[in-house]
Amino acid sequence: MINALIRAVYRAAHWGLRLLWLVRRPETTGALVAVWYEGRVLLVKNSYRAQMTLPGGYVRPREDRRTTAARELREEVGINVQPKRLMHAYRGTHLFEHRKDTLDIYEFEVDTAPKVCVDDREVVLAEFHTPDQALGMEIVPHLQDYLAQRVSQEAA
Repeated sequence: MINALIRAVYRAAHWGLRLLWLVRRPETTGALVAVWYEGRVLLVKNSYRAQMTLPGGYVRPREDRRTTAARELREEVGINVQPKRLMHAYRGTHLFEHRKDTLDIYEFEVDTAPKVCVDDREVVLAEFHTPDQALGMEIVPHLQDYLAQRVSQEAA
């Protein structure tokens, strides 16, 4: 019951942010992590957004993007990785949810299936998908670009 209430708070807060962004049109900066295992990438579903995405979030003031990515990976799905092990793979800017959103995506490949733990509050689902499966899903625009680039590179 408490998780459902907290999810409702997340949805209301995100709705409020989107209204604020509609008026202010801010520029935001974030970092995501693509965790790869056996050719599949870990996608997450946040309780407040329709699209699937990668674990990640906003860069805090004076925080390195790679550090942000590692922190968010730990907070959202319980995977611990040293920031220096994350390899930069993508940077892009999209108008998304009424803001100019610049994201960096870092990659991390694992040899064994990681233990993934979601809080059922902010993150309600985490599962691995092939790039083709993910591209057929409703995903955020940065992830769409990143996966399309990766698929075209692998085909070349």
